[in-house]
Amino acid sequence: MRNLIFAAMLVVATHATARAESVDDIIAKNVQARGGDKLKAVQTLRMTGKLVVGPGIEAPVTVEIRRPGRMRFEVTIQGMTIVQAVDGDTGWTIQPMTGKKDPERMSADDLKEAQEQADFEGPLVDYKKKGHKVELIGKEKIEGTDAYKLKVTKKNGDIEYVYLDADAFLEIKSEGKRVVRGNAVEFESTTGDYKDVSGVMFPFSIEFGAKTEKAKLSLTKVEVNPKLDDARFKMPAPAADKKPTNPADDKPQAKKQAPAPIPPKGK
Repeated sequence: MRNLIFAAMLVVATHATARAESVDDIIAKNVQARGGDKLKAVQTLRMTGKLVVGPGIEAPVTVEIRRPGRMRFEVTIQGMTIVQAVDGDTGWTIQPMTGKKDPERMSADDLKEAQEQADFEGPLVDYKKKGHKVELIGKEKIEGTDAYKLKVTKKNGDIEYVYLDADAFLEIKSEGKRVVRGNAVEFESTTGDYKDVSGVMFPFSIEFGAKTEKAKLSLTKVEVNPKLDDARFKMPAPAADKKPTNPADDKPQAKKQAPAPIPPKGK
């Protein structure tokens, strides 16, 4: 009888543990840890900070995001401002360091990446509505911290692994593969230094990039629901198509006399 009771208790305990570690339970705790309803209330974001891209190279950065699917990223290096933006299904960039000052459309790979960045909630929130699939792989140690490892198979077929702190339920790492200029590259991102901004938790330290070469983004300020005009995300017209701003160009020009007709040959 005692053995039967012990077996029954073991079954109950195992069932309770399985329920506590279900994918949906873990994601629900992640959403709650990030702010719950206040996270859903965020319609626009402006984040400012600095990007460290190499030894002694720091560049001011601004990231603006607006639901749904709009994002603008600006970084200034050596006095030149690089812009990458997505406006729904349209992605464009300005790359002055390559000698190009006019906006150009993004490649298909860059557009897909920018669209993912525009979803600041990430792939876990409402993953079913987004067409993703999430599986719980188990637990792993990430720099001494117990973390849940989730496998995210995205709607487009890409696979990403997301690691959530087993106690705080906040993301501390993600990894996977992305296509860069036609080549599959392994990427890794680590997040930390979370701070509460208007009831929502944001990581102020993000290290990201290929596993062999990473950049670090350190945020100094996060603004929740700032006013962001749609024009910030729309692709501007090339400089040649813009109306001149020189006041002299707006003055009425004297009517030019039509040239005399050319007489027929032989006269």
